[in-house]
Amino acid sequence: MLQTEIEQLFEAKLETYTEEHFRLFQQFKDALNAGLIRAAEPDPASPSGWRVNGWVKKGILLGFRMGALVDMSVDSSRQPFFDKATYPVKRLTPASGVRIVPGGSSIRDGCYVGRGVTCMPPMFINTGSYVGEGTMIDSHALVGSCAQIGRNCHISAAAQIGGVLEPVGALPVIIEDEVLVGGNCGVYEGTVVKRRAVLGTGTILNRSTPVYDLVRGQVYTATDDQPLIIPEEAVVVAGSRLVQRGPGKDWGISLYTPVIVKYRDAKTDAKLQLEDLLR
Repeated sequence: MLQTEIEQLFEAKLETYTEEHFRLFQQFKDALNAGLIRAAEPDPASPSGWRVNGWVKKGILLGFRMGALVDMSVDSSRQPFFDKATYPVKRLTPASGVRIVPGGSSIRDGCYVGRGVTCMPPMFINTGSYVGEGTMIDSHALVGSCAQIGRNCHISAAAQIGGVLEPVGALPVIIEDEVLVGGNCGVYEGTVVKRRAVLGTGTILNRSTPVYDLVRGQVYTATDDQPLIIPEEAVVVAGSRLVQRGPGKDWGISLYTPVIVKYRDAKTDAKLQLEDLLR
């Protein structure tokens, strides 16, 4: 079984690896590329709706351990490029159905990129990640290692979807289906953004900052055993809250906080329909 063999090889911590080991890792990476295995996957039994597959993250880390640093430059005199031999650029063809607009984008091997994905230059998709069908990754956007992006999402210009490989039990960032991540947003530290949510320009989400829901009168925070979870169809914008005590109060200081100002409605959907013309 692939999982058992990968875990055994990971724990062995060998100084050298055989051709059989490299064939095993290639089998593992082929499964990642095909979306047959994932660093995290939906799990209705979990409070967040997702579970981590720690053995998959071990396999990705194993690839870094196994790989030698090699010259991958197309023209080493003009643009040198050195990386682990186990993680070249992902191979795509027109039959893959992925649109990569010229201009300096890069997709690392060992990730799933679904049909109909559009990659606007320059953007980067790291190994172990999953990008669902019909999603757009816009200019200067980052999809970090092991991040999970759903179908028909828009990751707007300069948005950062944080990655995580270690610890292997840490949940990566999850962006579910039909989510709009606005320009210059940052989603980090295992945050789960549920289906059809909208993150307004410049929204930052992480484990340290609570999210205030003005519609439902709730405050969402991460806990030791659960990530920050943004509800379905929530529209989140960058806001602030006053410091209530100490010198901060005396100085009139406000702290950044994300705020849910509404939930998606027909007006929101009408604005987002314009994006279909770009796909």
